[in-house]
Amino acid sequence: MSVQVEAMPYRHVLVVPAMGSAVRIARETTELVLVECGVGLRHPSVGPALLIVAELVTNAVRHAAVSSPVITVTYARGPGAFAFAVHDRHPYQPALFGALGTAPGSGLVMVVEMTMELGGTAVVRADADGRGKAIWITLPV
Repeated sequence: MSVQVEAMPYRHVLVVPAMGSAVRIARETTELVLVECGVGLRHPSVGPALLIVAELVTNAVRHAAVSSPVITVTYARGPGAFAFAVHDRHPYQPALFGALGTAPGSGLVMVVEMTMELGGTAVVRADADGRGKAIWITLPV
């Protein structure tokens, strides 16, 4: 799947404090955004999308909260694709596909595997100043 996120017309941005409640808020917001975009909650990509966003937000809360008091989730929708990014201001940038070589059970491994199984893409985009990053997931819908 090669869809340019920049070309996707629909955008929604959620900013939440880097605390445990962010996971529930991000998951619920993802459901609302999907419905607003016309994607039925029974679509095969919806369950995995909710799990992936929850895992990425959980990771940001666990590992980046000290450096990043807020987490931003950005949603985009275009023809045949739904994308979302979880952004924090921690400088560490995980090697997403390097995660596949780590022990099973890792949340990042699950994110990459689920994304690939659905025919989607996963990328890490560093902030211009190198002090933060966004993990973008694009899934077919």
